[in-house]
Formats: sequence, structure tokens, C-alpha cells
Amino acid sequence: MENPLLSQFDKPYQSIPFSKIKPEHYIPALAENIKNALQKIDNIAQQAAPPSFKNTIYALENVGELLERNSAILFNLNSAETSEAIQEVTQKASPLLTKFQNDVRLNQTLFERIKMIYENREAENLSVEQLTLLEKEYKGFARNGALLNDDEKDILREIDTEKAQLSLSFGENVLADTQAYELHITQESDLKGLPDQVKEMAAETAKSKDKEGWVFTLDYPSYIPLMTYAENRTLRQEMSTAFGGRGFQDNEQNNTAIILRLIELRKQRAELLGYESHAAFVLEERMATSEGNVKSFLEDLYKKAYPAAQNEWEEMEKFAAESMGLPSLEKWDTAYVSEKLKQAQLDLDEQKLKPYFPLENVKAGVFDIAERLYGLRFKKNTAIEGYNPEVDIYEVFNRKGDFYALLYTDFFPRPGKRNGAWMTSYRGQKKGQRPHISMVCNFSKPTANTPSLLTFQEVTTLFHEFGHALHGMLANTTYGGLSGTNVFWDFVELPSQIMENWCYEKEALKLFAKHYKTGELLPMEYIDKIKKVAHFQQGLQTLRQLGFGFLDLSYHGKDATKIEDVKTHESQILERLQFLKNYPESCNSTAFSHIFQGGYSAGYYSYKWAEVLDADAFELFLEKGIFDPETAKSFEENILSKGGTEHPMTLYKRFRGKAPDPNALLKRAGLVN
Repeated sequence: MENPLLSQFDKPYQSIPFSKIKPEHYIPALAENIKNALQKIDNIAQQAAPPSFKNTIYALENVGELLERNSAILFNLNSAETSEAIQEVTQKASPLLTKFQNDVRLNQTLFERIKMIYENREAENLSVEQLTLLEKEYKGFARNGALLNDDEKDILREIDTEKAQLSLSFGENVLADTQAYELHITQESDLKGLPDQVKEMAAETAKSKDKEGWVFTLDYPSYIPLMTYAENRTLRQEMSTAFGGRGFQDNEQNNTAIILRLIELRKQRAELLGYESHAAFVLEERMATSEGNVKSFLEDLYKKAYPAAQNEWEEMEKFAAESMGLPSLEKWDTAYVSEKLKQAQLDLDEQKLKPYFPLENVKAGVFDIAERLYGLRFKKNTAIEGYNPEVDIYEVFNRKGDFYALLYTDFFPRPGKRNGAWMTSYRGQKKGQRPHISMVCNFSKPTANTPSLLTFQEVTTLFHEFGHALHGMLANTTYGGLSGTNVFWDFVELPSQIMENWCYEKEALKLFAKHYKTGELLPMEYIDKIKKVAHFQQGLQTLRQLGFGFLDLSYHGKDATKIEDVKTHESQILERLQFLKNYPESCNSTAFSHIFQGGYSAGYYSYKWAEVLDADAFELFLEKGIFDPETAKSFEENILSKGGTEHPMTLYKRFRGKAPDPNALLKRAGLVN
């Protein structure tokens, strides 16, 4: 069997020939890749030459190139284009890759060479980037078991293998519950309040399933409009209950046991390595540095946000009772009532904004902004393969006209694709190699009569993910291990979150906010209202984010006791952060993929942490001009291109000229004057 994964691809830019790759190719390829990589690693470890940066650290950088590429393809597709066959392969691949990582990190001979170089690092006259890579390699080994005895190493291997499999199962369970549910409506009267485009999309979903009427799903473009606009309270309740029950039902996809086991395994692993908690282990390599600092950060924001949130909640309760006849607010009411209140207070129906934000315009707009800021140009290439017909591929060129990156964009929900939005990389950047970046979202599909029209929140989501993509595309480092988004986790959201700021600026909106039928520019009074919307219920929104941060820390911190029941624990943690009553049939944790499937365990606080950085950083753009070339050049050179080559605070101060001011976030959110 000819296996395309066993050699370099012969497509333009070595792009991936997705159509040639079959599920059965992955395991044989990965096994061969691992075998070759281990042989190279053994050669590095056993060589007679004295250890040096070049013959050990740099040599390790170039091991396993095909393995890295092939595993990236597999796991990226498992998120964006999965199937039963792909899921089966990932379950087999995960323990293979975990074993490989452990075989490398627990190679004592190799570690001794790295340790010797690290202890004598001043003798080699290394650059800042080389020193950073050396430190990262040394810590990567030390923090992953290299200092353990043989028995402890065996325990670590068992823990890591089980952890990896459980995380995969967690994500598969959430996806299965999401896709198993649909709300089938046959009476048009039940659709009262819903925008025409939403109804049209639901009709097309029904048609695709050979059903009459309208079908709504738990995919965000379907779920959120129904919860926001449907007047039928019973339907909102049904949808809300289904959404809140993902991973928490009495079926094979229940995630509670997986959560308890993952928490236990993470705690065991941290203690084995000499840390008091998983949080202590994780935060050692973060800007925040410690659990205490994270708690203080979250508590400070909580104290400042809670009074505002309480006022906003009381205001919403009063409005619901007096204007809508609702004696009490339930969780299936909040989005609906909040939208009505916003319309009443700000005279802005966000559905009226959607015609001004057709997806193609927004995409062209963010490309235009990237060119104005960083000199990037985007050229669609239909000859390069995507993994789905909906995927568009762009060649990206720098201001000199040199090829700089490939960008894959994938914007619509479909079976086999998980909810949410994310950026990832199919190929990273290093000296002599430019990156292949993927940007994945779940926006409303075009219908027979209407193009894909984005809500303003979806516009900010696109800009957010594009910010991550810029971090990958503009990477310009020597070593792949320090490139692009390979930075401290609480720094990785700065490039993404700062991009959202351009969505609120008239000068930027004029470039793309144009009516899809008439070409009319978004009226300026709407732009003023958008800015006011940014402050609307910021207290409640902040409290919601803080709740996720506290919940994450509670599962992974030093004060975490033996948790016997996930729902009970969650309820206790969130009690002071919520105004709604507790709903026994719903649980946030069982679908909290960020911390149980993704890489945000003990790190969810980083969204708020990075918001401080982005609010403070954007103040400089506001001061100098949002398209000021010098400010953009400094942000590119000191942040976007540098990856993890230096400590993030060093890079940030080099750009900003000072440490970040937390008040910048509170000021932008309207929580302080």
C-alpha cells in the first residue's frame, strides 16, 4: 500500500494532499515515523562527541519532522472533519504518541547531555534565542520525569497514556451529544420572533435531513439565535436544557467519571514530579507564575465586577417583570431578555447589523487591515487542496512579495466538526520553512437567498481567530520550538484579543461594514451604538468568565479536596458568581472542553489575563493611530514575529515601554472611570 504520509508532499508549498490520505494510512505512518525519530534520538544520545548546543539541542529540533506533520494532520482533522474511522485512529494513535514523548523525555542518556549543556551554558556564547531554547528543552525534560527513578518513570508513563485517551473520549462525548440532539418544529407560529435568515437556515437544515418544517441543532449558529430571539419560552427551555446536559446525561457519553479520573491523574502526576498541585506545575511556566497570583488576579476582578453585575441583574429582572410579564428569570430567559433590554436601552437590534457584515466582506476587511498594519497580501489558490469543499486556501505574501504562509479558512458548521472557533497549524515556522495555518469557525451558512451574514459577535470571533493566525503567519524565528504560538499560555491570547479592538473603530469598519445588497456603508450612528454595546452588561459577562476561571482552578489547585460529585462541586464554586438558581439537569463542567480536552487546564484565567495585556497594548494604537505604521511595526517585531524566543514580559515591555496596567481593562469595560 502506497502511503502518502511516509514522504514529503510534492504539492505546491508541500501542502497536504488530503484526498490521497486515508484513515488506514495514519497508524503505519506514525509507527514508522516514531521508529525513525527514536533512531535519530538514540544517535544523538549515544554520540561520542562532547555535548554541545549544535550536536544535541539543535539536532533534537530537527528530529521527527514527519511525525509532527502527520500527527498535526490527524488531530486537526479530528476536530474539524472527524468520522468514526478518524476517531478510531486517534484512539489508537494517542497512546503511540504519548509513549514516544515519554520515550524521549525519559531517555536518561539524552537528558544527561542536555543537563551538561544547561549547567555549562555560559561557556558556549549562545544567543538569547538559543539560551531560551536550551532552557525550554532542559525544563521540558525535568518537568516531564527525567529526574525520576525507573519505577516512578513507569508510573508516569501509565498516567500520561490514560490521560491522553480520556481527553480524547471527553471531546468525542461532547460532540456525540451535540450532534444527537435536534429540535424539529412543524408549526410556523412557534418561530415567532426569529429573524428570517435564521428561519431560512433552519428550513434548509430540515430539508437536508429529509424533514418538513424547521430543524434547530446545538451548533452555535443555530442554538444562539433561537435562545436570543424565539418568543416561545417552552422551546427555549427545551434547547437550553439539551445544551446544558451535554456530557451529563444518563448515557454512554456521560463525562463525569472522566472528569474525576482526569483530575485525579493530573494531581498524581504533579505530586510525582514534586509539585503540590497540577496548578503549581502548570503555572510555574506562565506569566502568572503561581496559583496565589492567579487567585488574587481573579478575586480582584471579581470584587470590581460583582457590584456592576448585581445592578445589571436587578435591572434585567425589573425589565422582565414590568415589560415582559416574567415574574422570575430562568436560564433560558437570560439571552432573550438581555437582547430585548439592549434594544430598549440602546435602540439597537443586532439583527439590523447583520446585513452589513456578509462573511466575504468581513474576511476581505480583516485581510485589508492585515495589509495596512503588516504588509500582508492574501491570494486565493483553488489549486491547493482543502480537507472539505467549504475550506478556502490563501497564499500569503509579505510586503516584499515573498511567500510567507498558507492560510486555510473553514467557517461553517457541519457533521464531524466540533463547536467553537480555533486556530491551529498544519506546519510550523522555522528557519527555511514558512507556516501552514488553519482558522476554523462555526458561522451561519449561506442560504439559497442570502449570503452568510455575521452577528457582530461573530465578527469579533473572526478577528480574534485571525489574530492567532497572524501570530502563526508572521512568526520569524530560527527554531520551530520557539515559533508562533509556542509561548506562555497566558500570553498566547494577546495577539488574538488585541485584533478584536479594530472591530469597534470607525476607521476600520469603513473598510468592510457594507450592506450586502446595496453596498451602503454601515451608518455611523450604528458604530457609536456598537461601542456602547461593548459596555452592555460587562459586569455579568466578566462574572461569567471569572466563574470558568475559578472552576478551572478549583479542579486543579492545592485546596482541591477529593471531589466525589462533579455537579455538587461545580455548584459550590459557582454559587457566588451566579444569580440564577441551580439546575440539576445541567452541568458546565461536562462540556468544558477547554480544560478537559484542550490545553487550558489551570489556565482558563489566561483569557482575562490577556485582556489586560490587549487593553493596555491597544491604548498605544489609539494614541498613535490604529493604522500607525511605526506602532504596527513594533508590535510585529516585538510580539508577533518573536514567538517564545524571550520571556513574554520582556517582549511586552519592549513594545509598550512599560508593564501592563490592569485598569486599562476595567476602563474599557466601563467598570471603572
